[in-house]
Amino acid sequence: MKDRKDGTLIRDIDPFHSIVPYVMPKRTESEVSITEYFDVTELNKYIKKANKEGNNIKLFHCVCTAFSRTVYHRNKLNIFISGRRFYQRKDITLSFVAKQKFDDEAVETLMFLNVKPDMTLNDISHKILGDVDKVRNSGSNDLDKTMDFVGKLPRPILEFIFFIVRRLEYHGIVPEFIKKGDPNYSTCLLSNLGSIKSASCYHHLSNYGTCSMMVTIGKMETNHLTGKDTLPMTFTIDERIADGFYFAKSLRLVKYILANPETLTEKIADPIPEELFN
Repeated sequence: MKDRKDGTLIRDIDPFHSIVPYVMPKRTESEVSITEYFDVTELNKYIKKANKEGNNIKLFHCVCTAFSRTVYHRNKLNIFISGRRFYQRKDITLSFVAKQKFDDEAVETLMFLNVKPDMTLNDISHKILGDVDKVRNSGSNDLDKTMDFVGKLPRPILEFIFFIVRRLEYHGIVPEFIKKGDPNYSTCLLSNLGSIKSASCYHHLSNYGTCSMMVTIGKMETNHLTGKDTLPMTFTIDERIADGFYFAKSLRLVKYILANPETLTEKIADPIPEELFN
């Protein structure tokens, strides 16, 4: 047994979890999903103030930063299962879809963000805005071009290609040029449904690749009686990578970060006292 290029083999798995991938071998049959509501009242004030000072921070950028910081400090969220084995992913990677324009027929482009431990909200915001602008100006990225080519191949050839890729994935030897930029190989795929004025919803995982989490972000709601702004998010997670206690505590950390926006100015790797989100 050995490590993969994108993950370190976890060798001290307890007996219960070691047999779970044999009982539930597929990611799509191991899903748990929950919708949580996050208080973003103070966060909206922070964004408004920051943008008056010349920034261009979006609510989505803050969610990406909060989630990245949570994954860094709760690293079981960055575990994936492949070939019945558990791996600790080496990087924090987020993926999302960007429409080239808000139109029914507009092309959707898959984006991929590699988050570094020394990044802050400003770094992540600049990176997302820069990548989205680049794609919208050029019309596509390398992954789009690859999919455009592969998608035009005859069905028997496509079936054979994906049969081979799945076998390579089982053994952890998928070539880097196939995985690079593919959201199915990210820590988490986020879908910002609020940007199209939609509610958050359940979204399935995929048996292809290594992505263990899916998050949909809904339209922000304002309670006109209390003045509180609430952001709904629905999480779908591979339950094999951790237990319910671990997931619940991780959600509390996301809530804490979003409710205390000053933490977004800190580096991803900066420590957060555990008693603050217990």
